[in-house]
Amino acid sequence: MPSSSETINASAAGTWKLGDLTINRVGFGAMRLTQDGAAFRKGDSGDRNRALGVLRRALELGVNHIDTAAFYFSPLRSANELINSALAPYADHLAITTKVGPGRDPSGAWTWATPEQLRGQVEENLRQLGRDHLDVVNLRIASSHGSKPVAEHFGALADLREAGLIRHLGISNTSPEQLAEAQGIAPVVCVQNMYGIGSPAEHHALLRSCGDQGIAFVPFFAIAGAGREGGASSAESEEVLTVARAHGVTPAQVRLAWTLHQGPHVLAIPGTGNPDHLVDNVAAGALRLSDQDLTLLAS
Repeated sequence: MPSSSETINASAAGTWKLGDLTINRVGFGAMRLTQDGAAFRKGDSGDRNRALGVLRRALELGVNHIDTAAFYFSPLRSANELINSALAPYADHLAITTKVGPGRDPSGAWTWATPEQLRGQVEENLRQLGRDHLDVVNLRIASSHGSKPVAEHFGALADLREAGLIRHLGISNTSPEQLAEAQGIAPVVCVQNMYGIGSPAEHHALLRSCGDQGIAFVPFFAIAGAGREGGASSAESEEVLTVARAHGVTPAQVRLAWTLHQGPHVLAIPGTGNPDHLVDNVAAGALRLSDQDLTLLAS
């Protein structure tokens, strides 16, 4: 890994394709932009100018894949509005991925869209981002719907793709059976699932299956793990700490690097509202783990 005095570009981890969109494998997740502390918790909205600066700095560091959603908002901030304000007019090489299915009312309470309501969610993202089409839209499946059919919801998004509102489709929080069902309706360019060090065998199997099919696999909570929206725990495994010490990096960088080592089709979308953490996250794409490191982390 280059010395800390060098600025590392997101291209250090290589590229992959979302459909016809070539992107650097280290991207940026917008979930934490809107609020100081953990996302979706009650608290103070994050500093607007700092959030705008983080987004602009991400592009300076070579990030050309941003993951967002209309339901990423705090009392005073909207991730989509911040992205629009910071980055529009958008660079041709920038891919913005969003997701639909979940929604939040003004109080923050969660709702789930019917197939007929998905167009309204897509149009909401279009308005907030100031776009005439969305690069990639993921159908986010509720955790309680792990065995339910997705044909009606995915079919509604496929119709919007045919209408030109969406360029590419993905699926999130999916099972292998739901992925196969969606693929029978329209091409799927990415799977966005929870994944990281310590994930169970079936998660590894789905990641490998996506690689075999040329589908991008985009883990969420790769750093936070079981902490989920609350963020990473201050307690860290001795294996991660050992590898971090050996390379002179942070545990979060080890977790990101490990994720990227799982296959050339694996993309990272770490999120932060902290400009220093942004630089660290991008730099993790240049961290090369040895076979000994990977064996230790697998234990």
